[in-house]
Amino acid sequence: MVHGKQSGRPSRWITRERPQVERIACPWLIRRFIDERAEFHFVPPHDVIRRARELDAVPFDVPGAALSHEWERCTFDALLDAFDLHSPPLDTLARIVRAADTDRNAIAPQAAGLLAISLGLSHLFTRDHDMLDAGMLVYDALYAWCEKGQGQTHKWQHHEIPAASPAAGPLA
Repeated sequence: MVHGKQSGRPSRWITRERPQVERIACPWLIRRFIDERAEFHFVPPHDVIRRARELDAVPFDVPGAALSHEWERCTFDALLDAFDLHSPPLDTLARIVRAADTDRNAIAPQAAGLLAISLGLSHLFTRDHDMLDAGMLVYDALYAWCEKGQGQTHKWQHHEIPAASPAAGPLA
């Protein structure tokens, strides 16, 4: 059961420890579109279902959970469906998350960058909640791009660089 705005109690969610791509994307989606006060618990994979019962938490992104991978679709897709959250920006973000999480970068060219950032976060943070906090900003930025920035490009233009004079040195 998902508590939240209706009950006054924050919803509780639980998944595997050491979140990466989707286990950061899903909490982002939950906090931004389902329950802004949601609590997240990260535990060893073999403890997720048992601890979910103890904490009255919704397990996600683990085998046996209602919200998990189904064929090529990811847990992020399952959340979009379960809470009827489809919109063009969220569907674009879902494609990027799905590609990064399943190592199918051809689906979305942004996936390689998202995966690199996610793996980088796991090297910067030892605490899962610190990693989640940093990842929330990444997903805020990616969602803003999905919503408003897809047509934008970096407008760097090639300019001829004058040859340096020998007296000026190599960095002149």
